[in-house]
Parts: sequence; structure tokens; C-alpha cells
Amino acid sequence: MKFRMDSRSSAPLLWISLLSFASVLLTCHSPSSDHPNVRHSSTYIVYTGNTKTDEASALSQYTSFLHKVSDSDGVPKSVLYYYKRSFNGFVAKLTEKEAETMSRLDGVVSVFPNRKRQLHTTRSWDFIGLPLNVQRATTESDIIVGVLDSGIWPESESFNDKGLGPPPKKWKGTCQSSSNFTCNNKIIGAKYYRSDGSFGGEEKSPRDNDGHGTHISSTVAGNPVSQASMLGLAAGTARGGAISARIAVYKVCWVDGCYDADILAAFDDAIADGVDILSVSLGGLNDENYFRDGLAIGAFHAMRNGILTVTSAGNSGPKPGSLANFSPWSISVAASTIDRKFLTKVGLGDNRTFEGISVNTFDLKEQQYPIIYGGDAPNTKAGIDGLSSRFCNEGSLDPNLAKGKIVLCEGRSKAEGAFVAKAVGALTQGQNSRDSGWSFPLPASYIDLQDANSIFAYINSTRNPTATIFRTNEENDPLAPMVASFSARGPNYVSPDILKPDLVAPGVDILAGWSPKGSVSEIEGDNRSLQFNIISGTSMSCPHVSGAAAYIKSFHPEWSPSAIQSALMTTARPLSPRINRDAEFAYGAGQIDPAKAVNPGLVYDASEVDFVRFLCGQGYSIKTLQLVTGDNSSCSVSAKASDLNYPSFALPTPASNVTVSGSFKRTVTYVGSEKSTYKATVSGPPGLKIQANPSVLSFTSRGEKQSFVVSVEGSLEASIVSASLLWSDGKIQVRSPIVVFHSPQ
Repeated sequence: MKFRMDSRSSAPLLWISLLSFASVLLTCHSPSSDHPNVRHSSTYIVYTGNTKTDEASALSQYTSFLHKVSDSDGVPKSVLYYYKRSFNGFVAKLTEKEAETMSRLDGVVSVFPNRKRQLHTTRSWDFIGLPLNVQRATTESDIIVGVLDSGIWPESESFNDKGLGPPPKKWKGTCQSSSNFTCNNKIIGAKYYRSDGSFGGEEKSPRDNDGHGTHISSTVAGNPVSQASMLGLAAGTARGGAISARIAVYKVCWVDGCYDADILAAFDDAIADGVDILSVSLGGLNDENYFRDGLAIGAFHAMRNGILTVTSAGNSGPKPGSLANFSPWSISVAASTIDRKFLTKVGLGDNRTFEGISVNTFDLKEQQYPIIYGGDAPNTKAGIDGLSSRFCNEGSLDPNLAKGKIVLCEGRSKAEGAFVAKAVGALTQGQNSRDSGWSFPLPASYIDLQDANSIFAYINSTRNPTATIFRTNEENDPLAPMVASFSARGPNYVSPDILKPDLVAPGVDILAGWSPKGSVSEIEGDNRSLQFNIISGTSMSCPHVSGAAAYIKSFHPEWSPSAIQSALMTTARPLSPRINRDAEFAYGAGQIDPAKAVNPGLVYDASEVDFVRFLCGQGYSIKTLQLVTGDNSSCSVSAKASDLNYPSFALPTPASNVTVSGSFKRTVTYVGSEKSTYKATVSGPPGLKIQANPSVLSFTSRGEKQSFVVSVEGSLEASIVSASLLWSDGKIQVRSPIVVFHSPQ
């Protein structure tokens, strides 16, 4: 365990003085390996909770503890270190027997070995190969990321501007300061938007009262904050991907939602303000016309101005074709797990234990409470019967029957009814969405149906059934990364020739900054106030890609949005279609690998002209496109969607077709520094013949372009099959997924 010292105060000197005093007070002499009575001892942590005692009393108590457990013929014990600011306890050398004795003393919560742990963040950035000490460009602080969301909590340590100079000269934005909101050299701009003038009781400020926007911004570019956690869960160093980048905040979301009018106004400002990357974790609405979609419109104009827009794929998975954002000029990001999962155990009065899922920070201290079935406690005064109360919806339970008890509920909910009825805890149940935890307003766990049936049988088998709900435990997830069940799936039903989503990134149980005013469980009355929170969604995966894009942009400020997108996609780590439902329609090119994307070798670049030709091929009129672009764009040269210079390949075919045939034209740009030759390798399933022509591309200078055609012929043995094209010069691999599938009728 580490104790954080605040460099802004005199705490270090105070601690040195106190430790010196403790050493004089408590140490008789130093342990020596040649002492005749030395027994093997190890360093242990003795945790005593939050005792609210003064230092002298605490030290006296610790001395007493050590005296009680010390062997009479052993080496005298001394306090090596102690904690007093946020909790209480101390560190000492103890034998195994002494530690066991210590754990039974009154006033001691627990005793555990001072285990060696590797330094780590809250895991997600390390998990995708971008550690804190990764090589960074000196120009990272010149990168500006615009975040369209619910605002920001400027006092968060994630946004401290220590060590940052003034904003980049290119910045043209402003800060809507108020009596309670100011910007700094980290948050260099902040604006809020509400076209109808109705703020729903919220203050007119870019301040985040929800928490979502703060979570997004800190994931993109938050400073490293040590000892961050959600009330002890997911402890580590919370940080963003581009830790030196600047943040521009555009508050478009309020208590009643986020509206296109405000979103477009924010895009309008952000583009003119001079941002480099836009992170937009919004969605829910889409249209078959790209220009009836506010996000697609804003992203198109951002692309025209050299700004990459990163969007969330949506949380309506695993239904096929459920994507919320899929325009080809923006990145659509799916969500995956990381190698950490949160499990919450339930203990019954008959000593059986069941394991569920939740993010439960409450501690019932293993105390058993009466447990009832929600269907047996209907709020009859409100006209509710057991068929309704079993779901534990708000107002459905009788407080006289539920108060002080644990309630077994049916369905997947946040047990709001149990919370309102003053239950002590709740168990919800289901088989879906068991790959991510979420917070409840009271102690709770989401258990599977089989375990729920066992608990229901127990309730009905004894006169006084009891149960307890344990605090959540963190465990390793060896199956990660897996695409989250909630993550929206392709295909792209508007332009099925364009594979969406593009990428997958961590989006399950992500710890990041939070607004102290934001509800933890989104249930009224849950008054926990947090600096960091754990939440899941493609809203969380999106800023990981935004941060990665900012990181790449810092090395290659001249690169276009398409070049950055290509670098991320062709260097992504492919996931297995055998264990991830819906294959590339779930994860796109794969999981991002930001460090590798800095040097991708080749990029599939595309400009406004390429996208206009694509739109021509999609049936948009010259008149419409000229209005959109404001120039003399024409459709004299149109392009099939399959020929858009995209870093992936998708070939739809009617389910009635026995055979499949198609081709893709592509051009790659060399971004290496020396002469190089790339050779193509194609992998695919039996029944399909896939070729790249030519199969060898030679480059003599940076910026040189070479074109090729990929052809696909054969028959499908499944509704969706996965293949890939790999260009390699022997050092760098440039991989693109190929998907051939039966298109929806």
C-alpha cells in the first residue's frame, strides 16, 4: 500500500517528523539476522478502519497491539509506518502466528501480508498496450480534444493544469466562465448549449452535474491521478490516453437529454475553435439519410476541416444492425472487456454462497438479514399485486414488508422499488448482460436464473430465511477482450459495403473521473458523492479511441482524419470470430493498439473528394452535395461504396445467391522513411478465392501512393465469413478485415 503525500502542503515534513518520533518512541532496537531468538517474520498491514483518534492515542494503541502479540523471547516490535489521513492502521514485521493473533484483537479489522504488486493504472490503457511511460511526442500538449457531452467538473484532479503552458496559438475558442466555473491551461475552453432556453433547473454553466462528461474527458486526456478508486474498488492510477493534451468542453446534454440542435451548434463552434479531435459518446437516433443525422452532419464538416470525429457505436446490442453511429467519415467504436471483472457474492443463512455481478460498494459486514420474495410484498394500498411487485419497480413494494430485508426480485433492474421501500438489499436476476456490472442504490447483486431459483426455494423452505450481500470483489478475467453483449452490432444497414463498427476498445467497468453531483446509480435518493466512478458502455470505449487518436496526432500533426483512422484500424489486434458473436460486425478491425499505430507503414487515406464521390454513388444529388459542401462538387465521377478508400472490406450478397463475386479498389500511401516493399498475404475460409492484384507494392519515398484491387469469388458456407488482407515488409504488418455476408432481405 502506498500513502499519498500532497506536494502542495507541508505534509512531507510533518510525516518525517512523526515517523522520527515514532521510531524513537516505539523502537527498542533494530531486528538483526544474527539475533539468537529471531523467528521468520514478514511485513504485514494491520488495518484498523477509521477510528478518528489523535496521533498519540493511535500510536499508543499500536504499541499495545504489538506488545500483546509479541513472542516473549522474540525481537521487540516497532511500527514501520502508519496511516492517519483517510483511514487508520499500521505496518509491522510479524511472524505468521503473531499476525493470526493480531487479527483477533479488538479494534483490528484485518491483517494481511504486504504483497508485492506491479505498478498499474485503472487498467484499461495498460491493457491495450499504452502504459504511462510510453514514448510521447513533445507536441502532445498542442493537441486539442473537443468533448461533446454533459460538461465537466473542473476541480477534478484529472484536469489540474500543473506543468502546462498557455493554450496553443491555434486555439480560437472561449470559456463561458461564471461565478462557479473557470477554465485553466488543461480545460482551455468550455461552452454550454440549450437552444430552447429550458435548463430543467440546472445551472447555466458548462459544469457537469451528471458525471458522464467528466468520465469521458478524463478517459481521453485526464492527468494521472494516483490512488484513484470508486470507494476502494479498481484502485490505481486513473489517467487518459493523451495525458498532456488540452480539453475543450461543449456541454450539449442536460437532465432531459441531448438534442441535435445543440449538438450541431457545438460542432459548429468546435470546428471554428480549432480542435484536432472530437469525441462524441452520444447516439440513439439514426436515419437512412446521412444528412438527416445531426452527428453525421457535424462529423462530415469536421472531416472537411481536418478534424477526426470519434463516436460510440451504441448500446443496443447484440441485435444485428443496431448501430447508432455509422457514417464513413467518422470512427464507430464498439465496447470490449478488460482483464478485470467485478463479482458480488450472496451468502444464505444455510451457509450456501452464490456469485452474482454488480459494482457494490456497500458493506453489510456479513450480517444476515431476513430475505423475502418481491412477489410476496406487493404494495396493495397502491393497487399493486404480486405479479407486478416481483419486479421491484418503484412504488411496487410495501415498505412495511420490505423494510430492513433483502428482496429477491425478478428481471434485470436497479431494484428502485426495494430502495424506495427501505429494503436493506436486493437481488435481481437474468441470463442476459452478464458481462458487465453496474451500481445499485443499495447493496445488490445480479444473479443468474439457476441461482435465483435456488434462493427462491430456500426462502420457501424455512420459517426465517436470511441472507447477506458482500462487498464486490475484483477478479481477473482471462477471456478478455470480449465484445460486450450490450455493444451495438453491424452490419451498416445504410451502406452495407462499409464495415461498421470500425474498432473495439475497453468499455466495460471503466474507472474514470466523476462529478460529485452525479448520481452513482442514476436513482433519486442515492446520495453517494464520488470523485471517480465505474461505468460501462460504448460511451466509455469511444474516448479510448479519441485519446489514442490524439496520441497519434501528436506524432503526425499533418495526417488527415482518414490517415489516423487507418493507422488505428490496420494495427488493431484482431479478435476471434469463434468466441465473439457476430465476428467483425461486433469488433470491426479489432482492439486498438495505440503504440503500434504511430508507425503503421501504409495508410488508406481519403479526402472530402472521395466522400463526395461515395455520396454520389449512394444516390445523393449534385444539388444536395453542392449545398453540403458549398462548392461546385459534381457527380461526374461517382464511386461504388465498395470502392471508397476504406481500411476494411465488406461484401454483402443476397441470401438466395449460391455464389458470391465482388471487387474492391484501394490505394495506400507509404508513411515510412526508407525504401520498402510490401507483399500481400490473404487468409480466408474454404470456398472463397480472395486475391490482391498486384500482390507486391514497392515504395521509394514517403508519401508515395500505390493502388491495387482485391477480388472475391466463391460460395458462402455460413451467413457471415471472416477473412483478411495483410501487407507486410517483413517488419510492419498492415492488416485489413474482409467480411463476406448474407445481407438482410
